[in-house]
Amino acid sequence: MAATDRRRLAELLDPATTVLLTVECQQGVVGPDSALPELAAQARASGALARIARLVAAARDSGVQVVHALAERRPDGRAASRNAPLFRAAERLPVLQLAGTAAVRLAPPIEAAEDDLVLRRLHGLSPVRGTGLDALLRNLGCRTLVVTGVSANVAVPNAVFDAVNLGHTAVVPADAIAGVPADYVPAMVRHTLALVATVTTTEEILGCLTRRR
Repeated sequence: MAATDRRRLAELLDPATTVLLTVECQQGVVGPDSALPELAAQARASGALARIARLVAAARDSGVQVVHALAERRPDGRAASRNAPLFRAAERLPVLQLAGTAAVRLAPPIEAAEDDLVLRRLHGLSPVRGTGLDALLRNLGCRTLVVTGVSANVAVPNAVFDAVNLGHTAVVPADAIAGVPADYVPAMVRHTLALVATVTTTEEILGCLTRRR
């Protein structure tokens, strides 16, 4: 990254106005007993989960607010979305993201701290719009949203698009997101996310946060 880009990233990552978001980093999605084993395997094999855990720890140390966005459903399915093939397929998976179960707890090595915010949604594809997150971000004074997690196929781009549409600046560490197949992720980042977000790496973000401390 060029020096001018590093300076701009450092300006964007002011702890007073930055929030780090983890998307669906839950056991039923990226854990050993995932409903989506291919995605879970890729999230771990790529190192994305380990990098997210490092970013979470560095964010806390730097005073950056951490928010975990989880997807779940009631056992009776009430209020769940059914207007897309993805939702209907999810109902048939062997592991359901049921409220109160291990499936909707954060997957190691990511853990929630007392100051973290945890948002759970019962519907839709986006962790931002319609979940209350936008109001929380505004109350926190957020201007920059760092988006990490899964999947690069659906929820991560949804989060980025919604953040930008709502007036926030999105930053995406491309090595701290995962999707399937593996070769789809860099293409999606280059041809889609790079058009609307500041794309960077875990190390670049860690460097900015460390220098601030």
